[in-house]
Amino acid sequence: MILLRLKVVAEFLGVTAGSLITALGLVFFLIPLKIAAGGVSGLATVVFYVFKWPVGLTMLLINIPLFLLSLRELGIRFGLKTLYGTIALSVFTDLIGPYVTPPTENVLLASVYGGAITGLGMGIVFRAGGSTGGTDLGARLINKFFRISVGQGLLIIDAFVITLAGIVFGIELALYALISLYITSHVIDLVQEGFGYAKAALIISSRHEEIGQAILYQLNRGATVLRGKGLYTNQERDVILTVITRAEVSKVKALVSQIDPRAFVIVTNVHEALGEGFKDITEEVF
Repeated sequence: MILLRLKVVAEFLGVTAGSLITALGLVFFLIPLKIAAGGVSGLATVVFYVFKWPVGLTMLLINIPLFLLSLRELGIRFGLKTLYGTIALSVFTDLIGPYVTPPTENVLLASVYGGAITGLGMGIVFRAGGSTGGTDLGARLINKFFRISVGQGLLIIDAFVITLAGIVFGIELALYALISLYITSHVIDLVQEGFGYAKAALIISSRHEEIGQAILYQLNRGATVLRGKGLYTNQERDVILTVITRAEVSKVKALVSQIDPRAFVIVTNVHEALGEGFKDITEEVF
C-alpha cells in the first residue's frame, strides 16, 4: 500500500514538473513570437492575439469539454492525471506569462527552443502516465465518432490549427510553427524511448556456437539464439541476438570477423534497454 501511494505521488510530481516545463516553453518562446505549433496551445495562442483572452484560460475552456467527452475512454487513474495536467498547464501558463521577457526575438530560435522545451515537458508528463489534454483527447474523439485513426486525428487537428495560424499570422510564421511541431514530437519520442545509447546485433553464421561463446565470455554480454530459416536455401539456421553498448560494436564485429568472415551481421539502434547489464527496469517505472 505504501509503495502504491509513493508511486501515485511520483506520478503526480512528474505531471507537475512536465506541465511546468511545457508552460515555460510556451511563455518564453512560442506565445510571444506568435508560433502556434498545433494543438490546443496553438489554438489558444491564435485566440489570444485575436480576442486578447489569456492563453491558459483558453486552453482550459477548450480542454474541459474534451475531457468530459473522453472521460469514459480514459479510465479513472489516467483521467485524474489528465485533468490535473490540464489544469496545471493552464495555471502555470497564465501565472508565469505576465512576468516573462522573451530571451530572443529570432523566430527560428524561438521555434527550435520552444519546440524542444515543450516536447521535453510533455514527454515527462507522458512518462508519468498522464496527459495535458489537448490534441490527444481530440484525436480520441475523432477516432470514436468518425472511425479515423488517432494518428490521422492528430494530423487533422494540427493541420487545422497551423492553417488557422497561417491565415491570422501569415504563412511564414505558420512554416516556423511546423518546425516547432516537428521538434516537439521528436523530443517527446526521445524522452519516451531514450536516446539510442545501445545497439542490437543480429548475427547469422554457421559457426554461431563459437560466436555466442565469444560474446558471452570475451565481451561478458548476454546473447539469445533465435530459430531462423533461409527462404532461398530453405535451410534452418540459428540467429544470435545480443544487445551491446556503442563502444562494443567494433569489438563484436572484430570477434565475428575472426571466427566467420562470411557471417551476416545486422547492427541497429536500441532506444532503451532495461534489465541485466543495462538500466534497472524498476528505475524506469513511476
